[in-house]
Amino acid sequence: MSAETIVPTPEEFRRAARGWLAEVAAPRDTSTRWGSGSDAVAVFENWTEEEEHRYTDATRDWERLRYDSGWGALAFDPAVGGRSLPTHYEYLYRMEEADFDVPQRTEIFPVTCQLIAPAIAAWGIPEQTARWLPKLLRSDELTCQLFSETEAGSDLAAVRTRAVRESDGWRLDGHKVWTSGARVSTWGLAVCRTDPDAAKHAGITAFMVRMDAPGVTVRPIRQMTGGESFNEVYLEGVHVPDTDRLGPVGEGWRVTQTVLAAERLDSGSLGIDNALRAVDLAGHQPDLDAARRAAAADLAVRTLVQRALGLRVMATLSAGGQPGPEASVGKLVATRTLRETSDLVADLLGPRLVADDGSWGSWAWTEHVLGAPGYSIAGGTDEIQRTILSERVLGLPREPRR
Repeated sequence: MSAETIVPTPEEFRRAARGWLAEVAAPRDTSTRWGSGSDAVAVFENWTEEEEHRYTDATRDWERLRYDSGWGALAFDPAVGGRSLPTHYEYLYRMEEADFDVPQRTEIFPVTCQLIAPAIAAWGIPEQTARWLPKLLRSDELTCQLFSETEAGSDLAAVRTRAVRESDGWRLDGHKVWTSGARVSTWGLAVCRTDPDAAKHAGITAFMVRMDAPGVTVRPIRQMTGGESFNEVYLEGVHVPDTDRLGPVGEGWRVTQTVLAAERLDSGSLGIDNALRAVDLAGHQPDLDAARRAAAADLAVRTLVQRALGLRVMATLSAGGQPGPEASVGKLVATRTLRETSDLVADLLGPRLVADDGSWGSWAWTEHVLGAPGYSIAGGTDEIQRTILSERVLGLPREPRR
């Protein structure tokens, strides 16, 4: 934050944000009664490519308006369109925006602005931050993560995609998987092995790869819910200029840690809306027995605990600190909320969950039940989070590394 930056109080900031939102958006309609309106509770979107492009374009228009009006890129430097406000002011803005009818961001937008843009700010040289950040923060260009691989899973240090030096850059060859937003992205942040003889967590380098470069092939993955939110990305002889390398050679592991730490912070509120919808479902069941009442109450309490954890992270940010293990705790609690929501809904609906009888708020839950387990893998598996907590909080022996 620069010495000249004038930081409004949270109350002043929220009042100003609400005033701007009232000028450009209609209030969100909260009068919808149970049994009417959309009953969608999907964890992962089930779009066709055409639908994904159409919704992305609509959201992009909103993000551009927000950026141009000074309400995007809040924590970034004014040189790239930001306001140098404390990080938690983004969360304050979102709390106000939730009361207005604006496009709901799909995953690719926070991946671009909350995960990869901060990594570029942290690791990019001045020429790179000036070239990439304004376009990314305005959503003119979007960026996906090219991290996971079929034989590496969440163990990013085991990536096999190779990057070999050429005279004027690098040649990339490999296969990435579970890539969200690849079809609408201009760039992909790829983690590649540049030194196969180095130790597991060394010899890795990060690159920004144009998704329309020769040799890049995107193939959608059909989900069991019917949609195609994820993709495989093949990199076959892809040339990347050295000017698109992010961070020093061999420091890719540290670059990915910057991205993943932000991802865990961003996932802490996952599943709360659907959990509360499940509690509502319980409230509309006739003759709810004591066991189901208790399960619904437990889930409602869990959402309060999850919100409290989110406030703790925000308090750390507002105090000028960087959340550490509590981000992993938030991720674990969120995935547990998703699972317990599925359990309650399955118990309440019984056969109606798997047979579409046309009734409101029953068959729609299949998309939650089938999608929820995915978040125990996405953003670092539950096992990865427990390893972080065991080593950094409990002080247990570190996992053996080669």
